[in-house]
Amino acid sequence: MTRAPRLKALIAAILFALPMSAVAEPRIRDIVDVEGVRENDLVGYGIVVGLNGTGDSVKNSPFTEDSLSYMLERLGVNVQGEDIKPKNVAAVLVTATFPSFARNGSTIDVTVASIGDAKSLEGGTLILTPLKGADNEVYAVAQGSIIVSGINVQAAGASESRGSPTTGGVPNGARVEREINYAFNDRNIVTLALRNPDFTTAARIEETINKSVGFQMASMRDSGTIDLDLLDVTDSPSRVLASIENLSVAVSTPARIVIDEKSGTIVLGEDVTISKVAIAQGNISIKIVESPIVSQPNPFSQGETTTVPRSQITIGNTGSGNIAMLDENVSLSQLITGLNALGVSPQEMADIIRAMKAAGAIHAELVVR
Repeated sequence: MTRAPRLKALIAAILFALPMSAVAEPRIRDIVDVEGVRENDLVGYGIVVGLNGTGDSVKNSPFTEDSLSYMLERLGVNVQGEDIKPKNVAAVLVTATFPSFARNGSTIDVTVASIGDAKSLEGGTLILTPLKGADNEVYAVAQGSIIVSGINVQAAGASESRGSPTTGGVPNGARVEREINYAFNDRNIVTLALRNPDFTTAARIEETINKSVGFQMASMRDSGTIDLDLLDVTDSPSRVLASIENLSVAVSTPARIVIDEKSGTIVLGEDVTISKVAIAQGNISIKIVESPIVSQPNPFSQGETTTVPRSQITIGNTGSGNIAMLDENVSLSQLITGLNALGVSPQEMADIIRAMKAAGAIHAELVVR
C-alpha cells in the first residue's frame, strides 16, 4: 500500500472511531478578533555581511556599495574615493510583525530577503537595522545571524536548488524600542469581529456569552459583529475577555465546495446536498501523431533540404459512457466516494461537479481556484 492510501485509511479509521460527542467545538477566541487588538507590520532596509562570495555584485546592485560606504563612515572609517567591490555583502529588506501590546525590551522574529543579485544569504549576519511602521517611526531594531532553509548548489555543468537561499530569518532578531500606547482597559464597549461572518454563529456567540455571565452583556449588531457592553461590569475589559474567550460555540458553516484545479483537490462542506439528477460521463481520448517528412532537393539543384510537418489527430471514445441516476437522499460526499472507487480522476470529478452546479442539482456555493 502506498503512502496516500495508507494516509486515507488512517484518517477514515480515526473519524469512524471517534464518537459524535468527541467532536470538539471551537472556542470564541478561535473564531473572532477583538477590535483594536491587532498586529502591525514593520519594514526596514539593511545589509548582510559575512557571505561566502555569494553577495551582490557592484555592477548590478550599486546601492549595496553606497550602503556599505555609508555604514563604514558612520563607524569612523574613511572610504571616500575608494573602489569597494566586496562579494560578501548583500542589500536586504527586513520585515517583522509587531504584536499587540508589545513592550520595550521584548523580542520578535524577523524575515530577511535579498533585493539585489546575491546568490545566497547563508552564513550571513544582519547589521543593525531600524524597523519602521506605517507612520515612519522606528519601533524596533534588528540584528543577528541569519538562518537560511534553502540551498543552491552549482557545478561546472549543472546546478540544483531547494527552497529560496536568498530568504532567511533571524529568530528573536529584533528588539522593541517603542511601544504603541493603547488604553484597552478604558473602553466601555468591546467589539468582537467574526473572521467568517455568519448570522447563526453570531447569534450563538451572543447567547453563549449572556448565558455565561448571567445578564444581557452581548448584543449582535450584524452577521460579523458582537458588541460587549461593559458599563455595568466591575471587572476590567481584559478580565471580561479572559473569562469568555474560552467558551465553546457551535459554528455554522455554509454549504460550500472548493475545487483547486492546480493540485486536483476537492473539499466538500458538511451541509452540501444534491437534487435528483442523471449524470452521463464518457471517456474521450485525443491522440496526436507527428510524422514529419524530409524533402530532399534534386541532385545538382539550388534547393535546400526542408522538413514538412505531417500531423494526424484522432478523437475517439474509449467507452460507451454510463448514466447514473441519483436520488435526493444521496449526498455529494457519497457520490464522490463512488466515483473515487471507480477510479475517476480529480479533474473529471471537478468537471462533474461543475456540470451538476450548472444544472442546478447542487445546493451549495462553488469556489474554483
